[in-house]
Amino acid sequence: MRGHIRQRSKGSWEVVVDAGKDPSTGQRCQHFETVRGSKKDAQQRLAELQVSITKGSYVKPKRLTVGEWLEQWLSSYVAANCSPKTRESYTHEVSRHIKPELGNIPLTDLRSHHVQAYIGRELSLGRADGRGGLSPRSVQYHRSILGKALNEAVSTGLIQVNVAKAVRPPRLEARSIPSLVQDDIHRLLDAIDESPYRVAFRLLLYTGLRRGEALGLRWRDVDVDMSQLYVTQALYRLKDGTYIVKEPKTNRSRRCVDIPPSLAILLRQHRNAQEAQRVVLGKPLTENDLVFQRSTGDPLDPEVISKAFSRLLKRAGLPHLRLHDLRHIHATLLLKDGIHPKIVSERLGHASIAITLDTYSHVVPGLQKAAAERFDALFTAETNSGAEKNVGKMLANEGKLNSEAHRTRTCNRLIKSQLLCRIELAPHAVSPSIPHGCESQQIKAYYVRNRGTFALIVQ
Repeated sequence: MRGHIRQRSKGSWEVVVDAGKDPSTGQRCQHFETVRGSKKDAQQRLAELQVSITKGSYVKPKRLTVGEWLEQWLSSYVAANCSPKTRESYTHEVSRHIKPELGNIPLTDLRSHHVQAYIGRELSLGRADGRGGLSPRSVQYHRSILGKALNEAVSTGLIQVNVAKAVRPPRLEARSIPSLVQDDIHRLLDAIDESPYRVAFRLLLYTGLRRGEALGLRWRDVDVDMSQLYVTQALYRLKDGTYIVKEPKTNRSRRCVDIPPSLAILLRQHRNAQEAQRVVLGKPLTENDLVFQRSTGDPLDPEVISKAFSRLLKRAGLPHLRLHDLRHIHATLLLKDGIHPKIVSERLGHASIAITLDTYSHVVPGLQKAAAERFDALFTAETNSGAEKNVGKMLANEGKLNSEAHRTRTCNRLIKSQLLCRIELAPHAVSPSIPHGCESQQIKAYYVRNRGTFALIVQ
């Protein structure tokens, strides 16, 4: 397949490749493309075009820019396959960050070094207020969005490769999971009881539900008599003020959670108060009504709940926590109390127990230490049992030892006594048993260093 490159200006190269003949006219077709970068980049692009033409996968590219393609992707693929909350998030990040930086680059000219440079700029100067860069987690999210858009461009034949895959994502910073000492937990509960949202806060702390899951609870999902609740949906609020209800994050998120009796009593009181309020308003409470709602029956704003929790902590003089951290505190307290991680994983609605163990690894070491000590105790018990058996075996040969001791020529009485009743026990026996019949005599236990065994001396 014929083709060549030529330099147009500094850092700009023209790639020309013979694309065969037009089947309708029989005329020769050539593909022209401008590559910005080094000569090596142009040669690599020429090789890619030659391979695609040879394989028959070559599609004459449209002169779309990255920004134009992102808009098409959002309005077609994302609108049809993603939830409203996801669409809103993708649209915000594309319009606020990705499109202003990469939008003017032709889609076919986008290279991995463009994406890598974008990541570096966002990490250092990405904040909208100009006060520094974005977090590595936010920049990784941008890379993920761009990668999904380019994947769709590859599927439709607009480009040959997804250049975002070749870019190494920024290293994420390990998040510290918050924990509270016992005194702070009591102070937190006292502060919660003074809030108008105390039932919601206590439910989040006692069950480990996500904020959207708690706000999406209906009375039909709560069984106060059986002290159980069922997570079947989650409530979110979009930036335009619209409330949406959608399925939980994963299949494991659809779950039944047992609640403590104190929370069941609190929920019963909360329902009675709602019913009385609805009677005054002339709107009877139904099973499909939300557990947490305004007096008008409208859903609670998730951000209002979060801000109320922040004010509560500030007034109580407690360390800063997010509302989501009540979920972490719930899991941490259970794991520290010895609850199996599988049970904790089911309560939290994690997709697998591995997520629970990875998230709360700071709690698991204590459990591992206890397991190691119990394992060691098993071997210690087996060793002591083996030592007792050896004692009985050696006592059977006591007569032989006595005769050997009396035949010795030494005059040292200590050596004679050692030879008289030396009983070699199993190695590493920590506390050997005293042979039967020797309780009234003076017993000494010592370690024979040259042989690595224990021995009892009867004097």
